[in-house]
Amino acid sequence: MKTGLAGKVVLITGASRNIGRATALAFAEEGARIVLSTRRSKESLDATAAACAELGAKVTTLLCDVTDEDQVSSTIESAKREFGGVDVLVNNATQRVQGPFLQQTPEEWRGAMAVNLDGPYYTSRAVLPGMIEDGWGRIINYSGGSAFRGGGATKAAVKLGVVGFTRGLAREFGKHGITVNSIAPGTIEVERDPGMEREADLKGAVDASTPIPRFGHPDEVGALVVYIASDQASYITGQTFHINGGDYFQ
Repeated sequence: MKTGLAGKVVLITGASRNIGRATALAFAEEGARIVLSTRRSKESLDATAAACAELGAKVTTLLCDVTDEDQVSSTIESAKREFGGVDVLVNNATQRVQGPFLQQTPEEWRGAMAVNLDGPYYTSRAVLPGMIEDGWGRIINYSGGSAFRGGGATKAAVKLGVVGFTRGLAREFGKHGITVNSIAPGTIEVERDPGMEREADLKGAVDASTPIPRFGHPDEVGALVVYIASDQASYITGQTFHINGGDYFQ
């Protein structure tokens, strides 16, 4: 399948590991030029970049806290200097809040809002003018199953907010050749920070009643991201793609 992504510039936030890393590798295989960012360790980010370079991709790395508008603006300017702009934005940086609602702190609530909503807001505002000028662009955000079936008030609030944000941008900017979609992953086999594990992670298995009763793999999500960004998906916008083994049917 010809994706049309060769030479396109792809910015992936939260790209140092897990789904972000797998997504970067998937775009590298398509011949895209890649900008990787994280607010975490530069060492891990550089390891992802090296893996992309081994596939022949041109890649640059930047430390960026997506909750800081100035850092986001600086990142986009760096992408412009290095590659000329950003064609595909993957808002992979997310933050989860675990535990009972009444045990969560206001700081945790604000942190989740900042990463999951302020981040895509800042990055989208920064890349959209260039996409409009080019008449082509892709923005891909991350929602989650909690937005559709509950599973933590804070998580559900921010993840459903992402869906609304996605639909609003899709409605406004489709006329400029820009599509905006979101992905709601199920239980994916990833490295999680201590205390952020799901029940399935702790058990080492998903619910046996799930139609596909296994963990999903980061590279399966990365493949979906590449499809959404491809020319084949140019008539798809405002949608949320559930990749969860059938755990939730929309």
